[in-house]
Amino acid sequence: MPRITKSLIASSHPKPDRYYVWDEKPWGFGLSVFPSGRKSFVFQFRTTEGRTRRATIGKVESLSPDQARERAQEMSATVRKGGDPLEEKKAARAELSVGELFDAYLASETFMEKARSTQDTDAGRIKNHLRPLLGKKLARKLTTEQVKKARREIAAGKTARDEKTGWRARSIVRGGEGAARQSMRILAAIYSWARTEGLLDHNPARDIDNGGDGERDVVMRNADDYKRLFETLDVMEHEGRVRAPVADIFRLIALTGSRRSEIIGLLWSEVDLQRGVITKSPKRHKTGKKTAKPRIIGLPELARNIIARQFSDNPDGLVFPPMREDAAGRVYPPSRKGEAGSINVNKDWRAVRAEAKLPEGIGLHGLRHSLATHMAMQGAQAAEIMAALGHRKLSTSQRYIHYAEDARAALAERAAAFISNVIPINGSRQARAEKERPNEASVEYEGEDDDRLHLAVR
Repeated sequence: MPRITKSLIASSHPKPDRYYVWDEKPWGFGLSVFPSGRKSFVFQFRTTEGRTRRATIGKVESLSPDQARERAQEMSATVRKGGDPLEEKKAARAELSVGELFDAYLASETFMEKARSTQDTDAGRIKNHLRPLLGKKLARKLTTEQVKKARREIAAGKTARDEKTGWRARSIVRGGEGAARQSMRILAAIYSWARTEGLLDHNPARDIDNGGDGERDVVMRNADDYKRLFETLDVMEHEGRVRAPVADIFRLIALTGSRRSEIIGLLWSEVDLQRGVITKSPKRHKTGKKTAKPRIIGLPELARNIIARQFSDNPDGLVFPPMREDAAGRVYPPSRKGEAGSINVNKDWRAVRAEAKLPEGIGLHGLRHSLATHMAMQGAQAAEIMAALGHRKLSTSQRYIHYAEDARAALAERAAAFISNVIPINGSRQARAEKERPNEASVEYEGEDDDRLHLAVR
């Protein structure tokens, strides 16, 4: 067996499934490598009842190999005496604070098994919203009323902040209803995990009335919405109110139904303009950790042209790199190949959305939902939508089919109601014949999706 060192950790690259690298001493000490790229030290042992258990020692960012090995040796000594390191950890956590509970969750395998983007989002909400309000409270004594109060405070913007973090750099944290809703979901998930681990026996966030994600139900329902979006992007780009790469990010999301992260983090090495596809490896897209399959995104001709016109001096770099801005306000591409960071589009999207008069509340993810909805309205099957949008579950795609069916049914119902005001549906044929009939009655109904219903009565 190899000895776990910093160099071995660095050379242990992620694979589609989680795997372990075991050290020669002490027995059971190892390194856990997740598909997301996160790594942690673990100790595996057998209890006196013969059960195999595994305890997480800590993240590789928090401990050196020698520190982790020393803790593994302490756990090994506990096992030799007939003890259970996990049970001892649980006993030690009986009086843990909510902040310590957050730390334990962030070091857990449950958290590390999530997609990297989800890890970053969850960790950010814990840091910015939950920890400041609840971190010092005793975890086992946290009540539903305290959780409700925290939710109200996040929604009211108590945890919002705007801090300068460097030259021309700021950290902006917004509260609001969306942040409150997502923070409560994370808190409920953490307490659910703690119950599964035997750390706690209640979940004060479970029965919170959290509302729904209304924004995700907002889509662009007709061609006029798309026309206004693309015309607005052209105007704002021409007038210099939105930079060309940002406008192109919006265009690509609307044309391909990609996730925001898939376009903002797009690498040139993932693009094949000749074949007209983007190929994301399993570790580079949201559902890859679960499916272990690459994500293939089809590129219509307009999307190919948009990508082809982007600046590039680094074939391995980002298609949309973060921009640098000098003291005079002039904007430049990154000066170094592979410069870290990602382009920020939130403020620009809000401006575009308002000027284009798009449906109120629609987010960038709403462009993805819009494409899926229109695919369903055109008759696409759930499996086709699943492949196009990279869903992991068929049920996720199926909801767009249900929406399309509901929309068609509503269209027919409204048309029938309109017709019934012109033609008496009830009564005998004779009774209708006795009524005065026009030489020609024409009824036209124009639906939101530009379907038209024509009826001629002669």
